[in-house]
Amino acid sequence: MKTMLLAGLGTLLFCAPIQAADKLRIGFPDLAAQFLPLPLGEKRGFFKEEGLQAEFIRIRPAISSAALASGELDYDAVIGNGIASAIRGFPVKLVACYMPAAPIALIARPEFKWVQDLRGKAIGLNTFGGTLESLARLIVKHFGLDPDKDIKLLATGTVESRFAAMKQGLTAATLGSPPLDFLGSKLGFVVLARSHELFSFPASGLVASVKKIKDGRDEVKRVIKAGIKANRYIQQNRDGTIQVMMEWLKIDKEIATTTYESVSKAFNQDGSFPEKGLRLAIEEAKRVGKVDREVSVNEVADLSILREAQKELGIVEK
Repeated sequence: MKTMLLAGLGTLLFCAPIQAADKLRIGFPDLAAQFLPLPLGEKRGFFKEEGLQAEFIRIRPAISSAALASGELDYDAVIGNGIASAIRGFPVKLVACYMPAAPIALIARPEFKWVQDLRGKAIGLNTFGGTLESLARLIVKHFGLDPDKDIKLLATGTVESRFAAMKQGLTAATLGSPPLDFLGSKLGFVVLARSHELFSFPASGLVASVKKIKDGRDEVKRVIKAGIKANRYIQQNRDGTIQVMMEWLKIDKEIATTTYESVSKAFNQDGSFPEKGLRLAIEEAKRVGKVDREVSVNEVADLSILREAQKELGIVEK
């Protein structure tokens, strides 16, 4: 049972040599810039400072919460999935946020100059019910369009498929995180909007099981601290972060540099959740899950350990 969910799915990245440290398994869904803090924390020694050693397991969000609940994963990095799972009754909760605003770009064919120009047009997504759909809806709504009436959302698959659909004129736009904005520009596409410049919508952080929060409180605090240290490093050490991006995202220096410029300011320095953004993410999870009842922040998050970690790091509560 211990290997049932993860067998054949795990990709271990930045696993340090065996040493006297508590070993952890942290899940993430894809090689994307928003999930950089924790792998960087392992690579740059911040986990080691906290007496920890991290292995990073690439796992689909659809099964990561079950892996958390069963103990096969210690932590997961996807905020949206953590919220949706908690609402559905999984014993998991958010404990920290490292990127309070998702760095997702709305990328369009060059004839479209403004988001409003997409009225009546199709926008390609990777899949329905995911973060890209939520952000597509929120972006067009921000610019005065009704996401249920004024645009058409199509699930066109992978990045390559979404760009191909745009080239063929089947869709007008798509969405993606860096470096997709840079790759899109290479193909002649343009960026109409960036979600993190418009509103807060927590993208990545730390999700733990209720059991872990109860029985492993000190460990949770040390992981939170490693992530906060990593976020500070990202903003203070451009060249070192670009090097880690090249290694972890498997991209060249040019793409890593443009990715850094796109996302570095989207990471916070204290692990906090923006209240408005967290509420927005909860409402989106309710919409996708067709949940009508009220959902409180306490139902999906336990921020008490975060406050302890911040205090130990000398972070003054605003």
